[in-house]
Amino acid sequence: MAMELVRVIDSVSKDKGVEKEAIISAIEEAVLSAAQKLFRMEDKNKELEVHYNQDEGEIELFEFKTVVHDVIDPYLQISLEQAAELDPEAEIGDLIGVKINPDFTRIAIQNAKQKILQKLKEAEGKVIYEEFKSRKGELVSGIVRRIEKRNVIVDLGRTEAILPPVQQVPKEYYKTKERIRAILFDIKETRRGPQLILSRAHSDFVKGLFEAEVPEINEGIVEIKSISRDPGSRTKIAVASNDSDVDPIGACVGMRGSRVQNIIQELRGEKIDIVPWSSDPARFVCNALSPARVSKVIIDENNRSMEVIVDDDQLSLAIGRRGQNVRLASQISGWKIDIKTESQVKREQQEVVSLLMTLPNVGEVTANLLYNEGFNLLEDIAFSDPEALVKAAGFKSAEDVHKIQVAARIALKYKLEKMSAPEQSPAQIDVTKPEETK
Repeated sequence: MAMELVRVIDSVSKDKGVEKEAIISAIEEAVLSAAQKLFRMEDKNKELEVHYNQDEGEIELFEFKTVVHDVIDPYLQISLEQAAELDPEAEIGDLIGVKINPDFTRIAIQNAKQKILQKLKEAEGKVIYEEFKSRKGELVSGIVRRIEKRNVIVDLGRTEAILPPVQQVPKEYYKTKERIRAILFDIKETRRGPQLILSRAHSDFVKGLFEAEVPEINEGIVEIKSISRDPGSRTKIAVASNDSDVDPIGACVGMRGSRVQNIIQELRGEKIDIVPWSSDPARFVCNALSPARVSKVIIDENNRSMEVIVDDDQLSLAIGRRGQNVRLASQISGWKIDIKTESQVKREQQEVVSLLMTLPNVGEVTANLLYNEGFNLLEDIAFSDPEALVKAAGFKSAEDVHKIQVAARIALKYKLEKMSAPEQSPAQIDVTKPEETK
């Protein structure tokens, strides 16, 4: 039995990666608990202790008895003569450990089998948790073992992980014995042990694939700045180079597109746009909207938004199917993007210029100057700083500016009154009204 126990401890330690000390501790604890239950069944309340004898390779069970002159209860007491045989220095009143019959120990071990397995499983779970908790976000590889209620169970070698439906890519199908890659998205401690959660839908999965495929990224020469992804359909990835001699796009694409093609194959055909990152937000947004060409960008830093103007034939490219291109560009850049065509902007400019020209002392040239400086609403004219108006359109006197602002406020009031009257049908706002009220 001794050699068998030694082999079991060595085998479990090697296969499960659990320290021998943890295995021995689990066995000792389980055997002690089983022995205590056995003694209680016999109505004997004993103080017990379990030790693993490394020299003999066996579990030893001890009961503690009090050293006395005259033994009254042999289950709890031992004579001084008997105690001296076990410990020559034993004295009256001492507690001394007496080894219990090995047959009883075997019975306790048999009864403790289930608990030993449970303790070993807990020890193995702690080892796995400690190993994987620092690997969150890393790319891992495994084999599909089974599929349970749409959850894909993946064998990682040391343990199993789960790929839940929410972390799967739409329209991807998985077969048993198929090798797949994913990122370790999360690890949770449960009663049944650690639960490893994988993801193929998260943008970090694409990041992990590029890190594995492009050596320059691991070396720190090329840096992934941001990623936006529509899983299964399209990904945009912004990259920059820390070495002026290295093209970040070329490094990611690889010779004849070999690197990016390997990634696309792993993503099962998902399209990938690799765009150059720029510290200039406008330039970066233009890059992110690729393959569309941008004509002009108007930035609103306060609201972190941009108005992007493109040629009419570029509108569908800029927006993309179901708004995908502009949505991913917005996510990768962190800016809200509003796309307009050149013809749309011209129509809006003509409407605003016509509106501004109805104000006193505002001709076509002045109206265009105001529009180009951002004064394209009645509110902008009515409540702006007079000096800003003078600077924008070059008015000759403060009186002219005052007249314009008063007229704009009256027109705005008239417009609001029209909008708040439900019984009246909508009508074109006549901004000449203020001039007539002078």
